[in-house]
Amino acid sequence: MKADAPVERLDLNLLIVFDALLRDRSVTRAGKTLGLTQSAVSHALTRLRAYFDDPLFVKSGRGIVPTAKCEGLSAVVLDVMGTIRDRVLSEASFDPLRARRTFNFCMSDMGELVFLPTLMSMLKERAPHCRINTMQVLPDRLPAVLASGEGDLAMGTAVNASEGLFQDDLFSHTFVCILSVKNKSVGRTLTKEAYSAMPHIAVTLTGQPRMPYDHAVEDAGIRRDLRILVPHFLVIPLLLDQHPEYIATVPRSLGMAFAEHGVVRMVEPPVALPTFMLRQYWHPRFHHDPANRWLRQMVKKAFDQLPVPPRRR
Repeated sequence: MKADAPVERLDLNLLIVFDALLRDRSVTRAGKTLGLTQSAVSHALTRLRAYFDDPLFVKSGRGIVPTAKCEGLSAVVLDVMGTIRDRVLSEASFDPLRARRTFNFCMSDMGELVFLPTLMSMLKERAPHCRINTMQVLPDRLPAVLASGEGDLAMGTAVNASEGLFQDDLFSHTFVCILSVKNKSVGRTLTKEAYSAMPHIAVTLTGQPRMPYDHAVEDAGIRRDLRILVPHFLVIPLLLDQHPEYIATVPRSLGMAFAEHGVVRMVEPPVALPTFMLRQYWHPRFHHDPANRWLRQMVKKAFDQLPVPPRRR
């Protein structure tokens, strides 16, 4: 900011554009979020650059990235806008039928495959002008992402729960083993010995091969031969198809979705695994925000419509 630039010269409406650019990292997407043309957003950015005497955002790949000065201002801008949303706009109503904004969900690729279609259907019906954006965020970054408003809601198990976040139960699930349909060495049942001897594929979102069922498997005296660790669930069916000798243990809903495509089949684990609760998380800053409150209610209803995965005997 120029030394001679008093606050009176800053149009506070420009902070709305600043906030959207920080979130969307794109002039085009920010315009869609705000219901403005790309030209209007570009004009506002030009005024912001002049006031702060800095480019603020520079082009990078398919979007824009903040400059060092912009990074320094971002916390203040997000805090100011958060205060306005929490203490001013919280008293206003949210009209989903007229709203034009992007809802950002923090979820894994499992959520995108199993739950996102239902959320899309409900949003299309109840908030036809709003959009969905998904992102995968490491658990330790969730509080910051939700606090800044970059993410509206996060979905995950209790293992990913972060202190200081509100949470709500959505869906109870267990785990199932999946094999390639080409695998003929395992029949309809799976023994502990076979499970231990087979090479395993596991998903790790944190760099460590620890999933909620690990303790239950280990408590039963079973050690998995972890050969392949991947950061995404969706690659597992392809790997199993190309390497039929492998096995994977995944959430039951995901196993059901994979099995529908005829590449893999499900088989019960050789030990009883506990049930885990999928939850939605949000930051206290947005607890009373009308849009966030409406979104949480819609997600709750969407999950109420999902069938409870049956446990095969």
